[in-house]
Amino acid sequence: MARIIDYETQNVVGEKVRKYRIERKLSQRELSEKLEMYAIYICRGSISRIESHERTVTDFELKAMAEILKVSIEELFEDPSD
Repeated sequence: MARIIDYETQNVVGEKVRKYRIERKLSQRELSEKLEMYAIYICRGSISRIESHERTVTDFELKAMAEILKVSIEELFEDPSD
């Protein structure tokens, strides 16, 4: 039996990643390149899927993204309407 995964409920940080990335004037490609400095290899397309809730984010990816975006991990979990 196929398992259905609702990524929207599995990835609650996507909108905040997009918001802070745009505020920092980073393209998806630039965020991808900065993640490589943390030995995290996520292509631009995967960044897009994270931001649109189509891909989950691991704990170590989340930590690196928060550092690159200069926000706390908690800020990435705040309600996107804030």
